[in-house]
Amino acid sequence: MCVAIPGEIIAVDPGGTAEVDFGGVRRSISLALVPDAGPGDFVIVHAGFALHRVDPAEARETRALFRELLDDDPAD
Repeated sequence: MCVAIPGEIIAVDPGGTAEVDFGGVRRSISLALVPDAGPGDFVIVHAGFALHRVDPAEARETRALFRELLDDDPAD
């Protein structure tokens, strides 16, 4: 099973890569599969490639749920 956390595109460079923020963790990813995505868009990323855009409201709700789960983690 794979868990996907939506990331927000912060910046895009002319070479087709983007800086994406995953709730405080930033990574450089390829936009080869979603070339029309841009800053402010939320994307699902796998193996360094954005696979598709996600509705912003849905992305924010998903990220809030992950934060809530982590805050309630008894392992802390």
